[in-house]
Amino acid sequence: MAQLFADALTENPELHLVVVVPRIPDQEGAFNATPQYVGRRQAVDLCVRAGGKDRVHVFDVENRAGTPVYVHSKVCIVDDVWASIGSDNFNRRSWTHDSELSTAVLDSTHDPREPHDPAGTGDCARTFARDLRLALAREHLDLAPDGSQDDLLIDPVAFVETIESRAAALAEWHAGGRRGERPPGRLRPHRPEKLSRLTRLWATPVYRLLVDPDGRPLRLRLQRRF
Repeated sequence: MAQLFADALTENPELHLVVVVPRIPDQEGAFNATPQYVGRRQAVDLCVRAGGKDRVHVFDVENRAGTPVYVHSKVCIVDDVWASIGSDNFNRRSWTHDSELSTAVLDSTHDPREPHDPAGTGDCARTFARDLRLALAREHLDLAPDGSQDDLLIDPVAFVETIESRAAALAEWHAGGRRGERPPGRLRPHRPEKLSRLTRLWATPVYRLLVDPDGRPLRLRLQRRF
């Protein structure tokens, strides 16, 4: 699934990818957590190689006490036009092995707020997708829930700048010993785990065979089709 995002980043040099992931997996222990780190690191590295660190923005979320919050929601929003909400993860297991359900929404209502066509594709922003992105951004960044600060979010360039600056300020506050008033926001830049070569040697096959198994019939796997 990460290859789809990497291809989009390669083909669209103005595209930015903003991702919110769990800081730590939902299962403890090296045998459970480490293979998940391998899969996530491979996906993130693939996207960064395609779009560069200046266009791929990865964050994790915490509560106001600084405790990491596990992200279990699966939401994807593209260009304020298309949105997907459901239970499937962006991995092979969810798409070929487990029973999952997701809904893709293409709202027929064009959003009247500027910019009308943020991607420049002619599709124009849709109300549902844009409202969903703004609602999530307000919550994650501690912005006014009534939308009075949406000028920091509606334009994609402003959105990226706001989320980056607030996450950086919160990270700096933590690095400085949490002195003074806590900056607004709940997102911090995600720092991928450093895995040794030996760890990758045993964790990668565990990830491929057990954590993220491929449920396709052999014929489809050999043909690299879904």
